[in-house]
Amino acid sequence: MKIGIVGLPNVGKSTMFNAITKAGAECANYPFCTIEPNVGVVPVPDERLDELTKLYNPLKTTHAVIEFVDIAGLVKGASHGEGLGNKFLSHIREVDSIVEVVRCFEDPNVVHVDGSIDPLRDIETINLELIFADIEVVEKRLDRAKKQVKADKKFQAEIDLFERIKHTLEEGKSARTLELNDEEKEIVKDAYLLTLKPILYIANISEGQLENAENDEYVKKVIEHAKQENAKTIPLCVKIEEELAGLDDNDKKEMLEALGLEESGLDKVIKASYDLLGLMSFLTAGEPEVRAWTIKKGTKAPEAAGKIHSDIERGFIRAEVVSYSDLMREGSMNAVREKGLLRSEGKDYIMQDGDIVLFRFNV
Repeated sequence: MKIGIVGLPNVGKSTMFNAITKAGAECANYPFCTIEPNVGVVPVPDERLDELTKLYNPLKTTHAVIEFVDIAGLVKGASHGEGLGNKFLSHIREVDSIVEVVRCFEDPNVVHVDGSIDPLRDIETINLELIFADIEVVEKRLDRAKKQVKADKKFQAEIDLFERIKHTLEEGKSARTLELNDEEKEIVKDAYLLTLKPILYIANISEGQLENAENDEYVKKVIEHAKQENAKTIPLCVKIEEELAGLDDNDKKEMLEALGLEESGLDKVIKASYDLLGLMSFLTAGEPEVRAWTIKKGTKAPEAAGKIHSDIERGFIRAEVVSYSDLMREGSMNAVREKGLLRSEGKDYIMQDGDIVLFRFNV
């Protein structure tokens, strides 16, 4: 699962990527510094694993991971190949969701590609390029479906859906603003529409804006826009996050306390990105290893077991499940059993975030 970090040139994309991944992506104050996308795999912060590690003292603790891709900055005309438009669009097609960094800070020393700070204009610049690219795809699909419907009436549903999507795009709205049922999602899936990808907005602010970030005029504009797309906004001082990323745990904790923050903004971004993909974690715990396993929300127990090993899914008998909160409250698995809090779940059980599981199987 890949998250693409996008934005106009010089909004803080690569700086944020560096802070998230510590992967050393090149970062400089000129457009198109990032040409080929940088990729970094990072652990998903999960306090539950930290607590389980204290409880079990395992040989190894393994977090869930998420992949971030730092994609080249985009300019007007990208959908027609301007700047690095073709590269940008091809790279964004390959990711599962989007984190869009929007500049909300004033700094005369950092040039803005359009000469002034206007977050809504910046969002519109990117959205319109993605919309133009999607209209081209939709029109091709419509042409194909209109030819096929003569022989098979089932393609009428495809025509109706893509006409609806085209109308929305031509109004300047992203396809993600549409409510689609399961059947429609299946029809549109292989069109790989850019504006259908889930999106998270990062309002990049200065340190001086941190204290009252959500009431900042620039940030409020981003939040209001995001609501129209059923998307979230996280205000973030990328410059501070870069500093935090370079500190050890103790110094990081001290700096967060001095700033009046409970956790780093990047931890919020990583968690929100994981959620954006519709992902969650179930947990396994014991002396050899405490581990978070990534699954889609709505996954049933046998399929979750298959994440550990295909043999466990094939020979699935049952899942022995306890909630994280119950285990931490009782303090041990023995106490959980004595209280009758360990559940035996079958093949139709839908996994819940934070389930601690032992799978029973026979092959």
